[in-house]
Amino acid sequence: MNNVLPRRPYRQSARARAAEETGERILDAFSARLRDGWFDEIRLEDVAAAAGVTVQTVIRRFGGKTGLLEAQGERLSTEVQGRRDVSPGDIEGAIEALLDDYEASGDLVMRSLAQEDRHPAIRRLTELGRGYHRAWLDAVFAPWLAELSADEARRRTDALVAATDVYLWKLMRRDMARPLPEYRRLVETLVAAALAAAPGKETS
Repeated sequence: MNNVLPRRPYRQSARARAAEETGERILDAFSARLRDGWFDEIRLEDVAAAAGVTVQTVIRRFGGKTGLLEAQGERLSTEVQGRRDVSPGDIEGAIEALLDDYEASGDLVMRSLAQEDRHPAIRRLTELGRGYHRAWLDAVFAPWLAELSADEARRRTDALVAATDVYLWKLMRRDMARPLPEYRRLVETLVAAALAAAPGKETS
């Protein structure tokens, strides 16, 4: 009896790890198709085959394409927050974190934005993304925004949103194929311009 019981937690833990790894493979397969294709055209059969599981496993774990989309959105949100973990006032760190984030997730985000008007589930995720991006800017640039009136702080955040928007990343990195340092310099210039009028603060 003593030789058997201590092994049960290990077996349960191993099963839990295996289930987690299976879920990650499924989400990886789904994410790749969402990044490169259209939500309407994604087939559970293809996701399952790429993940090395059955369709029933996908359905049992996520419930279908909408469930996959929601789970992928939650995972992406966690990844984005991890990449953008910088201290308030650290402009250089914030810009570097933003570039890292867009290089990792920008194509997936842009593909999602292109479909948000057709799929309410995608729209919910993109709206959450917009809200998070603005809140992140408010937190990072709080040392500059705190001294402004509410209206001026809103206008300044609007300018920061425009300077750091993923559409600008797509324009520079994908449409015009500009190198990353050139895109970085442009963001730095636009961010400095957005903050230039803030009283009593230096932007460099």
